[in-house]
Amino acid sequence: MTSQSAATLRSRYVAQAASDLEENRRRQKELEERLSVLKQEEALLADILTLAERYEGFADASRLPEQVQDEPAVAKAKAPTRAAARRSAPAKSATTTTAPKAGAKGKSHQPLLGDLLAELLGQYEESRPAKELRDELLKKHPDRNPTPQVVRNTLESLVAKGRIRRHKEQRSVMYTLVERDSD
Repeated sequence: MTSQSAATLRSRYVAQAASDLEENRRRQKELEERLSVLKQEEALLADILTLAERYEGFADASRLPEQVQDEPAVAKAKAPTRAAARRSAPAKSATTTTAPKAGAKGKSHQPLLGDLLAELLGQYEESRPAKELRDELLKKHPDRNPTPQVVRNTLESLVAKGRIRRHKEQRSVMYTLVERDSD
């Protein structure tokens, strides 16, 4: 083997090793990002379970505090005091006068966001992303205006209850209605 062929072979090995190292680092970065997303999902699911345990005694979903029905769970540990204040505020105003009671009673006739989203999902055979479901919800129910986060949290709540399934397609989270057995 000549010194020129050895140098060529060595430069190929160096180039291949550099390319492999770059690919390895890129894959590590992808995995770190995926792990970060999974940790965020874990925190959200833990919050959903905590809320479900906290409100387990409520038989009628319309009696749940507004924060549970229409807003996302507070995921930060430093914010529970604000969330507790929001939960207690509607209870205080409802006991002081009769007018809010009538308003709250009227509001309970409005379908729950989870029921509306499940109904929308039931219209499709294929899975749908949360963004499309929210856009369709805004078109069909202009009186409702949940934020994208509220829609995602509500969908995650339905996943936790077993009413819908979640899966990923590339980087998108997709939702599908679970088929109910007709007994």
